[in-house]
Amino acid sequence: MNTIKTLSCLLIVTLLCSCSQEKKDTIITVKNTLNFERTFETVEIQRTALSTENLSSIGIKNTTTGKLLVTQLVDTDGDGAMDQLLFQPKIAANSEVNFEVVTISDAEKPKAEELCYSRFVPERTDDYTWENDKVAFRVYGPVAQKMVEENVPGGTLSSGVDAWLKKVKYPIINKWYKETIIDKTGSYHEDTGEGLDDFHVGSSRGIGGIAVKIDSTYFLSKNYTKWKTITTGPIRTSFYLEYANWDASGKIIKESKTISLDLGSNLSKFSTSIEGVDQISAGLTLHKKDGEVSGNKDEGWVSYWQPHADSELGSAIIADRNTFSGFEKYDIDTPDLSNAYAHLKVKNNKVVYYAGFGWKKSNQFKTRQAWEAYLKIFSKK
Repeated sequence: MNTIKTLSCLLIVTLLCSCSQEKKDTIITVKNTLNFERTFETVEIQRTALSTENLSSIGIKNTTTGKLLVTQLVDTDGDGAMDQLLFQPKIAANSEVNFEVVTISDAEKPKAEELCYSRFVPERTDDYTWENDKVAFRVYGPVAQKMVEENVPGGTLSSGVDAWLKKVKYPIINKWYKETIIDKTGSYHEDTGEGLDDFHVGSSRGIGGIAVKIDSTYFLSKNYTKWKTITTGPIRTSFYLEYANWDASGKIIKESKTISLDLGSNLSKFSTSIEGVDQISAGLTLHKKDGEVSGNKDEGWVSYWQPHADSELGSAIIADRNTFSGFEKYDIDTPDLSNAYAHLKVKNNKVVYYAGFGWKKSNQFKTRQAWEAYLKIFSKK
């Protein structure tokens, strides 16, 4: 018996022999020990757990319904071989479901829209942008930084995370860039029914950018310097970013991260490698400072709910309670540097947290109370 811990559930993978002893079945039991239904949570199965070198013909079948689930294969190390199989089961409260690992053809595989997508965007300087069916984000690269440093118009100097406010389930990244940058037939700064980019980042932390606090001062990195797309698909998109070493009051900080976003989630996962400090702070910009910061140390989250143009917007950071050491509203006069910070412990040069948002106009969260209820459930998961 192999026991595998994942983000969302405890998985028990067992090999059951048939009576003839000619065939061994691999059964995956997914248990939900919470008192609410679990949906849009991703189960990760490593290739080594399935005792196969080739995942391309593997399917996941619900043993009760006989239905095949949508799956996605991921090459986590970039060597050309798939290392991981993903699927998203629906598990009722306080229950468990068995899934059988089966061999299937390409024609038998369930098809699904590839709603989890990310890419490097050279046509808009050097953005890196990602999205799913709920939210979209972007970060800025070295060309955008150099333009600012050389006083060239159009650059951006920031390691903050930008939010693209989308109303629609389908992908908008390529469409918005094409209309705005290539065809010049529209602008993603105007809402024509799909949403828009009217979220100001500047030098703020945006939604989830990090800082290092020394005494009472926060020190920031600059734009990312390297990128690599890991996967896109119906269940997850993920990519790698690297940053130039940066200085925090004499401490040299080495930073890189893998960011992933799963189907159905408003929060991206930031798996950060950091050297030079034992604590970082992930921030949420306070914009006009007309919103409200809230949080719960025991549940491991901090939130900012604010008026936003003619609507409202909630943003948040969530981490494991053993990682989340507290939160702070940092309010100063310097433009863009006021943020709500989650203080996060670094263990073995690693720290994992989630950051994301909910826009009232997307009809996902109509009130601050609904947004915070989502965060509380997410933290329990």
